[in-house]
Amino acid sequence: MPIAVTRSTTEILTPRALAGRAAIVTGSTSGIGLGIATALAAQGADVLLNGFGEPAETEAVRRALTETYGVRTEYSPADMSRPPEIRRMVVDAMEAFGAVDILVNNAGIQAVAPVEEFPDERWDAVLAVNLSAAFHATKAVVPGMKRRGWGRIVNIASAHGLVGSAGKAAYVAAKHGILGLTKVVALDHANSSITCNAICPGWVLTPLVQRQVEAKAAQEGSTVAAATKALLAEKQPMLAFSTPEALGALTVFLCSEAAATMTGTALPMDGGWTAR
Repeated sequence: MPIAVTRSTTEILTPRALAGRAAIVTGSTSGIGLGIATALAAQGADVLLNGFGEPAETEAVRRALTETYGVRTEYSPADMSRPPEIRRMVVDAMEAFGAVDILVNNAGIQAVAPVEEFPDERWDAVLAVNLSAAFHATKAVVPGMKRRGWGRIVNIASAHGLVGSAGKAAYVAAKHGILGLTKVVALDHANSSITCNAICPGWVLTPLVQRQVEAKAAQEGSTVAAATKALLAEKQPMLAFSTPEALGALTVFLCSEAAATMTGTALPMDGGWTAR
């Protein structure tokens, strides 16, 4: 019996499957966020970048995406701990692109201390950036998605959204909260052609992590390869980093028509970290 070729099948296989869509990726001037923004731009989506950084470097990143992929790009310096700035960022994206079809909540910060020593101000900051910012951004984009009858929200959680680690009370609480938010947004809009999913990375090889590994090797007098293996082995059965590019590819899939009925899910990309 012949297999019917549906729109979902053709779209996921077609280059620039997201042409005509517009995306916001928070925390996207480097690392995971930049990998995701690049993957979306490669598939034809216009992208608003967000994050902190040296202005000339940020402008170079924005310009490179436009020149490489032929898409419109904008940049917002919105502070994700400040709801009015988040709302302004969404308005700016709508004015620049005419719509926001895709929201990737990626911005995050970290702090580590035993719970009894955890500074109150760091708790508040981690929860604000890692959890509340996703709520405020989602709240701002959903009305437009509902009017247009299409939307994709992808929350970058963590393996720490599924398991805990000592000393990371705020981060683990925020990432568990992101998974709860993901489920509720998915349920609220299950029949609005708006999906909401979360990706839960383990160790990801970003420039920041690479510098940490190199510093660890220098401190211990070992090789970078040995330091890498030791770092990964603490948590992951698979002794390999995920990459920003791989996370970008998974995000593109979640934004495609092939994933139209995937919603409310938490997808680990963690080298088996949470399989134990």
